[in-house]
Amino acid sequence: MTTGFRILKRDHVAAPEIVAEFAKLPVANVSDSMSRMTAAGSRLRPMHTSGGMAGVALTVKARPGDNLMLHAAIDRAVPGDVIVVDAGGALDNALMGELMLAYAIKKGVVGFVIDGAIRDLDNFRETNLPTWAAGVTHRGPYKDGPGEVNVPIAIDGMVIRPGDIVIGDSDGVLCVPIERAETILKATQDKSAKEIKQMADIEAGTNDRTWVDRALKERGCALLDD
Repeated sequence: MTTGFRILKRDHVAAPEIVAEFAKLPVANVSDSMSRMTAAGSRLRPMHTSGGMAGVALTVKARPGDNLMLHAAIDRAVPGDVIVVDAGGALDNALMGELMLAYAIKKGVVGFVIDGAIRDLDNFRETNLPTWAAGVTHRGPYKDGPGEVNVPIAIDGMVIRPGDIVIGDSDGVLCVPIERAETILKATQDKSAKEIKQMADIEAGTNDRTWVDRALKERGCALLDD
């Protein structure tokens, strides 16, 4: 088997019920529950109109500007997959447009994360399939390979493995490792419950703000307005 030009199978995938629970949560809260140490970078921006995403990672490592392996991945996708593409952040050639998007929707793909460019932006906005990409260009791709499907990849330091959970909203995208998913889910649910209570306290005018001055004093700030 040629390293760098191969298609593998996913050995493990996240359970649908866990994915469904993550779909209910803000990405920012999940990120906080992962100690704010994981992110795909601010270069990846939503290319669809609105809405979030949660699904199972189908990973692609593509040669910059070449979409042969992305085509292969869409062919192998199953409903609920998020196709995540490490194309090195290259923006000279679009890796997909409206035809591939239509085919992916037909296959049941629930989203794309592309560290590269797309084209036919209006169609992405109209169909509104959750898609994050690094840029847009009219120039089309090559179809020669090499590349890999279902291997661990990384985007701006965020590692994504086949079968991991990938979520996204207007704040960006995040990968949740499958083996830590239940623990991270519980922590995020607890955090979200606390934020709901805090919002209610703000509305009622009973929220506690004493922590702000306490933190300033602990860090040596002179509070001359006391």
